[in-house]
Amino acid sequence: MRGLCGCTQHRALWSPQGRPALQLPGPALSLSLSLLTPTPSVSRSPRDAQPHAMLLAAYASLAALLAAALGLELFSRRTPGPATNPAFARFQHRFLRAYLPALAADWLQGPYLYKLYHHYRFVEGQIAILYVCGFASAVLLGPPAALLVDRLGRRASCVLFSLSCAACCLTKLSRDYLVLAAGRVLGGLATALLFSAFEAWYVHEHVERHDFPAEWLAGTFARAAFWNNVLAVGAGVVATALAEWLGLGPVAPFMAAIPLLALAAVLVLKDWEENRGPPRALAKTCGDGLRCLLADGRVLLLGTVQALFESVVYIFIFLWTPVLDPHGPPLGIVFSSFMAASMLGSVLQRVAVSARYRLQPVHLLALAVLLAFLSLFMLTFSTGPGQESPAESFLAFLLLELACGLYFPSMGFLRRKVIPEKERAGVLHWFRVPLNLLACLGLLLLHGSDHRSGTRSIFALCAALMLLALLAVGRLFTVGRHDPELRLPPSQGPPESPEL
Repeated sequence: MRGLCGCTQHRALWSPQGRPALQLPGPALSLSLSLLTPTPSVSRSPRDAQPHAMLLAAYASLAALLAAALGLELFSRRTPGPATNPAFARFQHRFLRAYLPALAADWLQGPYLYKLYHHYRFVEGQIAILYVCGFASAVLLGPPAALLVDRLGRRASCVLFSLSCAACCLTKLSRDYLVLAAGRVLGGLATALLFSAFEAWYVHEHVERHDFPAEWLAGTFARAAFWNNVLAVGAGVVATALAEWLGLGPVAPFMAAIPLLALAAVLVLKDWEENRGPPRALAKTCGDGLRCLLADGRVLLLGTVQALFESVVYIFIFLWTPVLDPHGPPLGIVFSSFMAASMLGSVLQRVAVSARYRLQPVHLLALAVLLAFLSLFMLTFSTGPGQESPAESFLAFLLLELACGLYFPSMGFLRRKVIPEKERAGVLHWFRVPLNLLACLGLLLLHGSDHRSGTRSIFALCAALMLLALLAVGRLFTVGRHDPELRLPPSQGPPESPEL
């Protein structure tokens, strides 16, 4: 594995700003200081220019992708009818102004997580175990968190999200490995609450308390999805400004997330009223979900595609930093470029299924999986030991994020069509079990590798998984060729955005 074989151990001696750490003992200090001494007689090698090339590539990619995504967004924008209702507009604003700070706080923690662990001088294998703790906690805490939301109350659960996420951020101040592992578990709980409590509160208030038409839900979800993409791009820029431009180090974005979490909690307590769901038994929820999964071949195929595709995405979330960071790009700007590529994919998906083009979501799902396979195939060559090509790896990562932008709304549409509402929570839990197990297995294989080809081998394994996902999509296309439930309604457009 390349990180354990020199690259990671060497970079553990460097400060987060990329300058040699001056507190090195003996010969290491002399060597570091010699690196700072100008040597006019020695010409600059092409490898010396690599950080500047990657820096330029990161900023240029961000600008180009943002321009394309926002331009296409403005071109395809339609004025939604519900916004003309003043009561609905006020209610929607009350929800979004509390929900968006929570999303912003979550995105701020993405760009520098691996960098922070590396800054604390943990090697790649130890960092992989920390990521596994987060994935495993998502599997174990997902169903209990859904039940907690109904019993504790949706508003109280949103406040609990802010508290648990803030505690997770505070653990990043510690260099103790067990404290950081506990922080990953708290992060898993916070993620489960973020993607269940807020949506559940809004849907109940929208339908039950205010009696707005259910068709108007898509307008709020579309608006939230758009601003979620904008916040993700902005979070990378802000994280770079804090960690690198201001020189505050990789822990700074996590500390900056805490005031946003406090703001979200205050607005929830101030503006929202409590609501609860009907009590549910965990065993019954999981049992009903398993029966639905096994009884419907379409659901089983969707679960297979989701487990294979999203487990690869989880592994990518871990690997992109050690692949690109040694070559000097600003990690936050790279992260923003990824989010801009994902935004572009989402807009392309919305345009493709519009009344003008009428491409089917299952076709776009197949395209997303194919693009992801091609990106992973590229990575098996661009990460070869001694033959690393960071520019090609960066391009492949952007292609993978573009595929994600196409994948998530298409998968969300198909899930809503084939999974009954009352069994959805249980079915989605069973979808997540193999997803997280595959992601954990991939990271554990990376942890157990002690040779430089470990990263390349993992990408080759991910390409094989994506090929299996492509076969499953092909089977789904065959099964649902004449199935009206897997196609867009003939008289109206599709939902304008994926689920929150």
